[in-house]
Amino acid sequence: MNSMIVMMIIGMAVVTYLPRLLPFIMFQGKELPPFLQGVLKNVPFAILGALIIPGVFTINPDIWYGIVGVFAAFIVAYFGANIIIVVLSSIAIVSLYALLVAG
Repeated sequence: MNSMIVMMIIGMAVVTYLPRLLPFIMFQGKELPPFLQGVLKNVPFAILGALIIPGVFTINPDIWYGIVGVFAAFIVAYFGANIIIVVLSSIAIVSLYALLVAG
């Protein structure tokens, strides 16, 4: 393997590992304020939304595919279904919509 590739892999590993390690070192034994804890608990959901929403509306030239899929997912998730059930139901509803529109 080329030494440049090995150096890039090591560099990427360091750059990925340091941001995960530093908070553990800096905040070891310290309690964060409740407000900050609440904000940090919601960060994964915000990031997930930012990653998923653009793809939802570009899945098909017809934007209604994305709208129907998101609406179905929101409805099923609102009733407290498991994430797998939410995803599968959204896929099923979009598939049904595709059959109705194409047929």
